[in-house]
Amino acid sequence: MATHKFVVGQTVRFSPDRDQEHAIKGGLFKIVRLLPETGNVLQYRVKSETDGHERVVREDQLTRV
Repeated sequence: MATHKFVVGQTVRFSPDRDQEHAIKGGLFKIVRLLPETGNVLQYRVKSETDGHERVVREDQLTRV
């Protein structure tokens, strides 16, 4: 079982995939919840610090600030 790299409350930078043009590029998000592994990829529920929008993202789309 893999371990999450980020913790609830941590601020991270979200880098969307190329096909996610509707997403805020390079925006800062706060980790709201750790989600279970799906398809061998850890996921998180994050909340935008800009507009409050929440989304589910993969761990590989996040970087430390």
